[in-house]
This record gives sequence, structure tokens and C-alpha cells, in this order.
Amino acid sequence: MRTVELLCSAELDAAVRAAWDRLAAAGLPSLACNTHPSNRPHLTLAAVDEFPPGAVARLAALLDAALPLPARLGDVTVLDGSAPLVWLVEPGAGLVELHRAVWRVLADADGRNPWHEPGRWTPHLSLALRFRDADRALARAVVGAAPAGSFGAARSYDSADRSVLSLSGYGG
Repeated sequence: MRTVELLCSAELDAAVRAAWDRLAAAGLPSLACNTHPSNRPHLTLAAVDEFPPGAVARLAALLDAALPLPARLGDVTVLDGSAPLVWLVEPGAGLVELHRAVWRVLADADGRNPWHEPGRWTPHLSLALRFRDADRALARAVVGAAPAGSFGAARSYDSADRSVLSLSGYGG
């Protein structure tokens, strides 16, 4: 699987990592426990089996033109009741249009993940992968207020070899 992900500005990245640390310190599930070098706060726009020919260059041009984008975070919630604990990202007009444009570039890709399709996508930054809805109130208190920031770069993650490819900006 290949993804298209927006990366957080330094300030937003630090704030999300601090929230991960607070969750872990409270004994709650947290992405702070994932120490792989590719683990960093990000917003996934799309996931496909493989990029179609020419897609990387088209994505890079699109993303370079669109970034940076402001990131406005909303509520902390659990998706689907017993799944990821996430910080919702408010879908401003620029983010929504960029998301749709990415999907137009990937229209011919095999294995498009339907969770990320326009109309079904819930923009979010993950805080923990497996989380019980019963712990949501405690998690909200531990995570704290939503920070300000932006998305300043983009990358692609390859789940087969856990590598990343910079698509825009400072990358990685």
C-alpha cells in the first residue's frame, strides 16, 4: 500500500507528540510507543495499492502548489467506537479541494482505500491505534486543547517496506 500524507509543521508535530506522551504517561494507548523512524503525526489523504504511472510527479506538483495549508484541529474522538483515538481536523475549503485533487490524480490506481474517498473521508491525526470508547473522556482531558499549526509538506508511506518518499516540502 502507498499513501499520500500531509506532514505537520514543526509546532504542530511537537504538540501532537506531546499529546502522545501524555497519553502514554496516563497509562492509555498511544502512538508514542511506536518508535519506528517513519512514525510521525500526519494526515492521510489517500491510500492505494500502487501509484499509477506518472502519479508521483503529478502529486508532487499538486502538493508543492497547495502547501502550506492551515491545520485547524477539533475534537478528540474514537473512530468506530473501538478503533483509533484521533484528533479531528476541520476540513477547510483548501484541504477539501486538495483532497479531491489528489483523488483525481489517483483515479486509475488499483486498490483505492474507500475510507479515504471524498465524501467518506474523516480527516484526522491519529493519537492511538486501538482505543476503547469508554476511555474517551479521560483521553480528552489528558490530550488537552487543540493546538494551532499547518501542514507544510507531504510524503508517501510504503507499507511493504515501511519506507517513505518525500512528495513536497521538507518531506520524510
